[in-house]
Amino acid sequence: MKISISELEDLTLRAVRSYGYTDEEVRVISDVLLYAQLRGNNQGVVKLIGKGIPADPGAGEIAVEMETQISARINGNRKHAMVVVRKAMEMVADKAKKSGFGIAGTFNTSTSSGAIGYFASELAKQGLIGFLFGRSPERVAMHGSCEPVFGTNPLAVGIPSQPDPVVLDMSTAAISFYGLVEAETAGRAIPDDVAFNVEGRPTTSAHEAIKGAIRSFDRSHKGSGLGLIGEILAGPLVGAAFCGLGDSKGNWGHLLFAIDPGILGDRDAFIQSVGEICRKVKGTRKLPGVAEINLPGERGSLLAAQRLACGEIEVEENLLEELRKVAGRAPATPGLA
Repeated sequence: MKISISELEDLTLRAVRSYGYTDEEVRVISDVLLYAQLRGNNQGVVKLIGKGIPADPGAGEIAVEMETQISARINGNRKHAMVVVRKAMEMVADKAKKSGFGIAGTFNTSTSSGAIGYFASELAKQGLIGFLFGRSPERVAMHGSCEPVFGTNPLAVGIPSQPDPVVLDMSTAAISFYGLVEAETAGRAIPDDVAFNVEGRPTTSAHEAIKGAIRSFDRSHKGSGLGLIGEILAGPLVGAAFCGLGDSKGNWGHLLFAIDPGILGDRDAFIQSVGEICRKVKGTRKLPGVAEINLPGERGSLLAAQRLACGEIEVEENLLEELRKVAGRAPATPGLA
């Protein structure tokens, strides 16, 4: 069903507000969700339905527990991960601009950080190379197994270029957890090679897959290996749980770092060279039936630009109905929407 972008923004703000967040938190979370929704990424407003994203009543203030000129270890104190990762992003950007490199780890959050390409993109827009890794409760099986042991463990890289940054945002799983939620909400089958049911058999049922295990993105040892690396970097390195050990449901982790290209040479020349690489790649000979060679993130950015230009977006009917219900629970807050 098509609705206006302005209505979607209003529904998103009100839905997030209904879960008990401050005005500042509502804006941060809504920005990340809308970034995903506009790009056709399943890390969007689907997060607001079902169990949703209620604010943790026991959440405290975000605390920087360790810090050096180039690093920070951040205790999220049960705040929403999007808010915590936003703070970490701002810290690594500041450190990278001052010292050429900045790194931060976050732990003690229990919610999804959403489309982490949002944060990589924000770093790239500032002329920095941004890397992010995230882990979550175990949903994904190692290659050769049907038992969930990793999170869906996304990674993102943002690289400054002209006219737009190059942004790779990918899950190391064949389908994200919220991709399963989205399919279940729509009553839609999932591909037959992305997940197992609890008995370890391939399934096309999103409901069965949620109870079972997801496969790695390439269904091979390479994807599993990358998932393992993410589990390590966003787990024990930052003080978060890992592989079901520790408080796996309550202590998710993230690792972020940013590099100023200027520490290894001429920043402007680097950005120009990235643009040349992109043009070269896009200009390579196409296979029959291929209309366009797309760079990482390019299709999503083009889709977002088209939707913003026409002012409308297609939202699955059941999802939209549930979103409106959640938004209807929000208390009035003058001036926020």
